[in-house]
Amino acid sequence: MNAPATRIRRVAGPLVEVDAFPGMAMNDLMALGPAAVPGEIVAIGEKRVSVQAYEYTGGLGRGDPATPLRRPLSAHLTPGLLGGVFDGLLRPLATAGIWLDPGASRDIDGRAWHFHPTAALGTTVDAGTVLGSVTGAGPLDYRILVPPGIRGQLETLAHEGDYDKDHTVATVAGTPIGLTAHWPVRTPRPCRDRSAAAVPLHTGQRAVDLLFPVLRGGSVSVPGGFGTGKTMLLQQIAKWCDAEVIVYVGCGERGNEMAEIVAELAALPDPRTGGRLADRTVVIANTSNMPMMAREASVYTGVTVAEHFRDMGYHVVLVADSTSRWAEALREFASRTGALPSEEGYPADLASALAAFYERAGAVTTLGGVTGSVTIVGAVSPPGGDVSEPVTVNTERFVRCRWSLDRELAYARHYPAVSWAASFSRDLEVVAAAYAAAGDPDWGARREQAATLLAEADRLGALTELVGAESLPADQRMVVLAGRLLREAILQQNALSDNDAHCSMAKTAALLDAVLAVVRRCRELAAAGVAPERIERLDFGPLVRAREASGPEDTAMAGQRRDRMLRALGELS
Repeated sequence: MNAPATRIRRVAGPLVEVDAFPGMAMNDLMALGPAAVPGEIVAIGEKRVSVQAYEYTGGLGRGDPATPLRRPLSAHLTPGLLGGVFDGLLRPLATAGIWLDPGASRDIDGRAWHFHPTAALGTTVDAGTVLGSVTGAGPLDYRILVPPGIRGQLETLAHEGDYDKDHTVATVAGTPIGLTAHWPVRTPRPCRDRSAAAVPLHTGQRAVDLLFPVLRGGSVSVPGGFGTGKTMLLQQIAKWCDAEVIVYVGCGERGNEMAEIVAELAALPDPRTGGRLADRTVVIANTSNMPMMAREASVYTGVTVAEHFRDMGYHVVLVADSTSRWAEALREFASRTGALPSEEGYPADLASALAAFYERAGAVTTLGGVTGSVTIVGAVSPPGGDVSEPVTVNTERFVRCRWSLDRELAYARHYPAVSWAASFSRDLEVVAAAYAAAGDPDWGARREQAATLLAEADRLGALTELVGAESLPADQRMVVLAGRLLREAILQQNALSDNDAHCSMAKTAALLDAVLAVVRRCRELAAAGVAPERIERLDFGPLVRAREASGPEDTAMAGQRRDRMLRALGELS
């Protein structure tokens, strides 16, 4: 129950000071002024309380009422999440019009949801037990669960029918349960236990699936300077990864980029369901012109939504673009509250905040006893491309993979510009074991051979710039050729091509096998005395273009192009 209103004493931009009141607590919400602009208590003094507003404070003045809400910021988790676009407080933007009025809840979803009960009335149920499901909430089965912390007899259960989102559909041990769940966004949702992630997440992007794979329930940072293609890579991950639910958080990004993402998701067909990809995507749009405090809350809101679907037994990918803008909001917020600054003005607890965010990724057994996962992919935008800055360095400590984007590759029109020298994956052994168990025991050896050739080609490439390619021994010239073929035939990928925008693991393996077979034959010919110039002058275009000449699942084309190249090489012997 809300406490009696207090009064506003000072308004300084988004920072509002109100008179102290009984029962005030850090991080509690307040409704400011006649429009009930939402804000959060960030500092408590003897006579004044500082409140950071989530929205524009124009029109607020001294003496206006400020009402304590006695609760922290919570997400309202409704059946209407899938396919929706929301702000950082999880308020729907589709009904907001062209202007977001401060204080307006915009929570005017009046749809009726069809509830189908599945539990047995009178039985004892635990947290996580499925009470029923909602149809019409997207292509997935939206399950109504017993909330965490509740256990007891199922006393009432609604009959099958249509109900609004606030309707009580069950009562467990005297606690009413509705179609809408509420959860504090900064508190991780509980699970029965966290299991070691062991299933690779297939992204459809060869550069990462082959060299730097991530597991379902893993965490990834994507550092890269301006123009290196971070947003494009993240969009490709959101479009083509094999997760069941996508949560895309645009934190501090430009409005035109968010509009493009929403439009593309709406237009892209979903290979899983045949409908729209947007129908199983939740977009949280908190653009750079929105208030700092809402930007700070948006990533917590996003991961809470991801955990909500994880608890239903789904595999979820959370894309955060970008965590640097979120960290900048933390820095701005800390400076306003007088917190102790650290490197480059970021708060001293920056590392703790990043760790708390990324550790909410994981593969778990839910309270209901099913498996689910949240995989977090966070973009990092270091100023000037300086990867030694605090956000990049601290993020690297807490993630399982890093997909570093290289400016030189991007400027050379090599996309995705994932650097094979500066990226890493800490889960290679687990991924190799998973592929071996799935019938591909050679995955680890192929990956190791490709990575070794790329590293050696880079080393020799630097030497070539000094002494010229003609000064290298024949075998080393073949290594340089191998590096070029791997880059152009495997690691490059055309996001605008229907055949190459995404790639199955079978096709990736077939392309890599073809390139490695051609490279082996080139080295054999060089060792047998064939002049390197004759091999280098050969047209390798058919092999390079195999990735775009066949569909995402087609493995036959790679073998045909391999055989064609081997015949051409055979004519040189």
